[in-house]
Amino acid sequence: MVFYFTSNVLPSVYTIYMGKDKYENEDLIKYGWLEDIWFHVDKLSSAHVYLRLHKGQTVDDIPKEVLIDCAQLVKANSIQGCKMNNVNVVYTPWANLKKTADMDVGQIGFHRQKDVKIVTVEKKINEILNRLEKTKVERFPDLAAEKEARDREERNEKKAQIQEVKRKEKEEMKKKKELEELRSYSSLMKAENMTSNQDGNDSDDFM
Repeated sequence: MVFYFTSNVLPSVYTIYMGKDKYENEDLIKYGWLEDIWFHVDKLSSAHVYLRLHKGQTVDDIPKEVLIDCAQLVKANSIQGCKMNNVNVVYTPWANLKKTADMDVGQIGFHRQKDVKIVTVEKKINEILNRLEKTKVERFPDLAAEKEARDREERNEKKAQIQEVKRKEKEEMKKKKELEELRSYSSLMKAENMTSNQDGNDSDDFM
């Protein structure tokens, strides 16, 4: 089971989701999307929360209000963290998550530590948590199928981009060739004019 929340604090809404337990989290780690940002309480046990960014956005584009929503949700779903103040929450792009065979269920590492960011949650804000709770939906998604569909969409987009580049290159080549032919024709016409003028001068001299 996966819990979905909607961050609707801004006109542009965002989807936040987390697994019911550590086993669900394993699947979320495995079948994440490139648009996903992972959140977890630093050095404490907590839920693995994911924010799905809009297409084309990066971790640096997360609105402050949405970042706070995610951090509050992570803190609230930490057995120890929910009772503490000034809790650090780490977050990083899904692609930076590292999972090896020797790790326990729910344990995760990072490919690049420098890509891990931290936000501090001073205290629990019930207003935020209550707002998110009202949007909560429980689902049993086919994560593998969703991942494959997203990857297929991305491959098609890249294929379309490549085709568009080739089309523009072909169009540029055509324009270049037409311009060269036009210049060649213009030069030919000038040469004919010069010949015609010369012929006229000869005719005047003869008369």
